[in-house]
Amino acid sequence: MKKVLAINSGSSSFKYKLFSLPDEKVIAKGMADRVGLDNASFEIKLADGSKHVEKTDIADQEAAVNLLLKFLKEFKVVSDLNEIVGVGHRVVNGGEYFKDSTIITKENLSHIYELEDYAPLHNPAEGRGIEAFMNVLPDVPQVAVFDTTYHQSLDPVHYLYSLPYEYHEKYGIRKYGAHGTSIRYTAPRAAEMMGQDLKDLKLIICHLGSGASVTAVKDGKSFDTSMGFSPIAGITMATRTGDIDPSVVQHLMHVEHKSIDEMIHIMNNKSGLLGISGISPDMRDVRESNTDRAKLARKIFINRIVRYVGAYIAEMGGVDAIVFTAGIGEHDVGVRQAVMDAFRYLDVIPDEEANGKNGENFITKPNSKVKAMVIPTNEELIIERDVVRLTHIN
Repeated sequence: MKKVLAINSGSSSFKYKLFSLPDEKVIAKGMADRVGLDNASFEIKLADGSKHVEKTDIADQEAAVNLLLKFLKEFKVVSDLNEIVGVGHRVVNGGEYFKDSTIITKENLSHIYELEDYAPLHNPAEGRGIEAFMNVLPDVPQVAVFDTTYHQSLDPVHYLYSLPYEYHEKYGIRKYGAHGTSIRYTAPRAAEMMGQDLKDLKLIICHLGSGASVTAVKDGKSFDTSMGFSPIAGITMATRTGDIDPSVVQHLMHVEHKSIDEMIHIMNNKSGLLGISGISPDMRDVRESNTDRAKLARKIFINRIVRYVGAYIAEMGGVDAIVFTAGIGEHDVGVRQAVMDAFRYLDVIPDEEANGKNGENFITKPNSKVKAMVIPTNEELIIERDVVRLTHIN
């Protein structure tokens, strides 16, 4: 039986699904959780419903790849790696090089590494993951599915910075966005749940995980998005600052005697929920803490979401639905409730009972003018379909 492996690496997680073809049945799935953090674990769920979890150190994404192959063999999901006829990889930023998902060669793999500054927490790890699979499965096509390709539809009004235009022409300086693979799944699914054509809807997708973004979808495509040239921009995240006055960076460089590279590292790895709370980058840890700083971190996180959602409602001239997805969006009842409460003036009428349950569902009452819903994302399905589309496996 032919099988396609979909790999979805986040900044602190590593999700995977193994699909059989052509029925797209998931025969194994799981994740590495808290990658690079304490109390890391690796999980595999089999088609028979059994689940196996191993508590183990997972230093980085490359370590997670090695664990994945070990588990697939150990639990006899594959008897031979040759059963895997394609591997798809989520890659955050394709820059100006990649306008669509692409079969990766050793030549164009270098471009993913070249774009490290565009997505420093992701592209290098994703590149190493692709390279590891190329070494283990040298005859199997490796397909990169870029988050940024979804945002190719942005108007220059939304993607250009107010810098000298020559920087865009010479260096490709612009907003690229991220989480496009997630939105490619959640936006059409939202339209399906609402029984309407996606092109007729104005949606705001809140992809809230370790990396978090807010994207406006209008006319069936990306209209505007919170992440920028790199994923550091936008709302507060697990370890990223989100939007910040660059003069703050300059000032800290002077008083702390740090280089720009050191400051970018701090803004990517030591800020956000971690930097404010002083406890953890994981919202679950922050939520469970009673310290004033943890409570403040949570309030700031919610405030920045509300700020972007409100801006996009104004830009689009209204909104039909607000969608919550990814780890925090799918599981944090309080964050969802707070965001909905902020838009009660637009006749968002939360259904607290529905919101108290996780899983795909409307979380506003039927008479709510603006709908809110939870849609568990399925980036892996989009990745698998791009592998099939580009390699003609079927």
